[in-house]
Amino acid sequence: MSGTVESMLRGQLQGRNGTRDVRVANDFHENVCLLFGGGRDDWIRREDSSGHSPSQIGAMAGQVHFHMARKEYARADFRWGFSDPTVVSLEILTVLGAGPLCCYILYQLVRQDPARHYWIVVLSTAELYGGWMTFCPEWLTGSPNLDTSNPLYLWVYLVFMNVIWVFIPLWLMFDSYSYIASSLRFSQTNAAAKKK
Repeated sequence: MSGTVESMLRGQLQGRNGTRDVRVANDFHENVCLLFGGGRDDWIRREDSSGHSPSQIGAMAGQVHFHMARKEYARADFRWGFSDPTVVSLEILTVLGAGPLCCYILYQLVRQDPARHYWIVVLSTAELYGGWMTFCPEWLTGSPNLDTSNPLYLWVYLVFMNVIWVFIPLWLMFDSYSYIASSLRFSQTNAAAKKK
């Protein structure tokens, strides 16, 4: 592990009862933590004097990498650098609605339940709508929070990384539509054949 990341992860303060508090700044409150905590709080983990286990360092490193990725994306879309009401409201829907729905769809996939196709269409529609509501207000106001002057930010961060969230839902909707339509046509053909 690099010295910089390790020093960020191992910011230790002497605590009570011979323990150490490891504080890692939880600086992505603009995302999910804002939904539940409502502010910037430090993540505190108590350790005994033996030090950190590799799994604890790995968990903290994951948060640091997520934080760094969010900060990098915020260079292209400034709204991710603070608690923009539009972004936060869409993330509330993502965490409380789309997240559980994804788990339910995975459950249906494991059970090979064809009803999953309906929920895939619902989830994909919500994802497309969320993308539209994220960027349409920016386009209508002249993109004041989007840095389109830098080709990397424009074409990689804003276009490519967000087109993925358009392409995959459209592909899933087409796939589910094909399955639903072929099933309905087959059912209709069988019903017509039984009447004869």
